[in-house]
Amino acid sequence: MRKRSHRSTAVRGAVAAVTAAVLGVAGLTACDASGDNSPGPAGSTSAAKPSPKPTPTWDTSPRSVAAVGDSITRGFDACTVLSDCPEVSWATGSDKSVDSLAVRLLGKSRAQTHSWNHARTGARMADLPRQMEQAGAVRPGLVTVMIGANDACRGNAETMTSVDGFRADFEESLRQLRREAPKAQVYVMSIPDLKRLWSEGRENPLGKQVWKLGICSSMLADPDDVDAAATARRDSVQERVEAYNKVLKDVCADDKRCRYDGGAVFGYRFGTDQLSHWDWFHPSKNGQARLAEIAYRGVTAKEPVG
Repeated sequence: MRKRSHRSTAVRGAVAAVTAAVLGVAGLTACDASGDNSPGPAGSTSAAKPSPKPTPTWDTSPRSVAAVGDSITRGFDACTVLSDCPEVSWATGSDKSVDSLAVRLLGKSRAQTHSWNHARTGARMADLPRQMEQAGAVRPGLVTVMIGANDACRGNAETMTSVDGFRADFEESLRQLRREAPKAQVYVMSIPDLKRLWSEGRENPLGKQVWKLGICSSMLADPDDVDAAATARRDSVQERVEAYNKVLKDVCADDKRCRYDGGAVFGYRFGTDQLSHWDWFHPSKNGQARLAEIAYRGVTAKEPVG
């Protein structure tokens, strides 16, 4: 009995030793394949590297639309002088002649119950976080943004919103939306070419009289004055608008569910038919329809424009 026990113990010891050796080799092989300091076999991929998070697919047929922005999105001066006319808004209006983005995307009946206009006449970028909070509360499929003209349209060029301040407020606006509606898509329209609007509107005597009421004085004051100082003033406003548009593009690019229009609105050549016949500066119904076309093309495109 004593010899058998001794032999059994010896066998168990040998088996344990062999097992330990095998496990040691296996552990060394695993370390060679995926360890930080030892390269694996040629052509192998480390299992330690996480797969990149896929970019969300852009939905070209959102089920609801919320609009934020300023007087353009409110249809200001498109129907009557110095008044909002949201029914002709390019984003959410119901007017048949405009055929708004919401109507094009949702159909007329659904647009009446699944689109919201939170834009406000006179709004600047500093007002956008609050509008985004309101828009996010309804959890829309798409949020349209068109704002920034009032940041450049100040009493004079010196009081325009700084580019850094503009950027900070836009970044906060998107953060606010993401807190309320993390999966909402955002379509950002560029700021129009204000200098072109001055160039078109200054030919109309009625428009110039309305401009004296204080519409975009930094650009439109003394419309017939083309001396060096006036030209420099208008150029500074134009440069600020271009800088704002770059901010819109860059900040939007950092959000996976945001698209910028590629400068389509800024590049659109508004003519007298597209301008309000009350102030010759804001879009007319025809101009609102052209904005709706631009937005619809951008939202329904498979790939971002620009």
